[in-house]
Amino acid sequence: MRYCKRCVMPDTRPGIRFDEEGICSACRSYEAQKTVDWDKRWKEFESLCDKYRGMNGDGYDCMIAVSGGKDSHFQTDLMKNRLDMNPILVSVEDNFPMTDAGMHNIKNLSEEFGCPIISLKPDIKAQKTVMRHTFEKYGKPTWFVDRLIYTFPMIMALRFNTPLLVYGENVSHEYGGVEDEETYSARAQINNGVAAEIDFDELCSLPGIDRKVLSLLKAPEPEEINKLDPIYVSYFVPWNSVANYQFAKKHGFHDLTHEWRRTEEVQDFDQVDSRAYMVHPWMKYPKFGHASGTDHASRLVRYGILSRDEAVALVKERDGNLDPLCVRDFCDFCGYTETEFWKVVDSFYNPEIFERNERNEWVLKEPLQ
Repeated sequence: MRYCKRCVMPDTRPGIRFDEEGICSACRSYEAQKTVDWDKRWKEFESLCDKYRGMNGDGYDCMIAVSGGKDSHFQTDLMKNRLDMNPILVSVEDNFPMTDAGMHNIKNLSEEFGCPIISLKPDIKAQKTVMRHTFEKYGKPTWFVDRLIYTFPMIMALRFNTPLLVYGENVSHEYGGVEDEETYSARAQINNGVAAEIDFDELCSLPGIDRKVLSLLKAPEPEEINKLDPIYVSYFVPWNSVANYQFAKKHGFHDLTHEWRRTEEVQDFDQVDSRAYMVHPWMKYPKFGHASGTDHASRLVRYGILSRDEAVALVKERDGNLDPLCVRDFCDFCGYTETEFWKVVDSFYNPEIFERNERNEWVLKEPLQ
């Protein structure tokens, strides 16, 4: 494993690239923000909104895909108050027990900005069945929910005739990934690794699962998707998750302070909605040798909030330590014992980058330094 010389991201992250100086593509993307003509891009953004503003008379003229988090607060204010659009919000719940902060934030998003939210609660029976399958076979415990997060907004944007479908950041460009082209269009994000389609015939072989149950997991046909104009806000305005957090706090957003100190995380304001969902970002650790602690520490280095040495210490202390509450909630929902859960996790440790130590624990062969 090689690690970025500027942040703490390893080269095992799918799709990330390192240049001849040993700097990762995510750090280079952030550095390139300094040379962007943001005034020009803002005018492009205004022109794009002018195209759709009022297109449905007094009805909604754009749709925003939201979770209730800090970025959702920033995007909703941006579209409604700064760009004078009339947005309708759409979200997907994961059916896991929510944190107090998560329950507050989704309500606050509507109350603070005066927007309706269409919220999908997936079929719990199907979710449990598919989750167990994708966790055990692919190490993707929340694929069912993640897939809906990508497909449901497109389905609803078509039904509400709101072609302007708004997303936050281009994750691949901002943080490194296979779809890292700098573009305003979010049309291709359905193809990324998080929610890439799993063969429906395979899923239909599971007990109680058929194509009717899976219908919302199917993306619209390409000719339908081409009717949409899905965008990344991060193309038009400088994207900084900490700045978004500071903005959201002033508009009623709650972080996890005094509620839950996560053992695997280096911050308490990102992905705060539920505990069980956090198994998903952590599963990168056995497969790729890094988890969300690395993701967030790397961002904080780029923002100048942490030094690289401080980030190294935090990642080495926390990144591999999945919080017990995440495990308990996940096992309760899916019907696993914790022994069964860890047996599945064990099967996904990558022996090319991990080895067993004298205590039979998985440890990285080339740890972060």
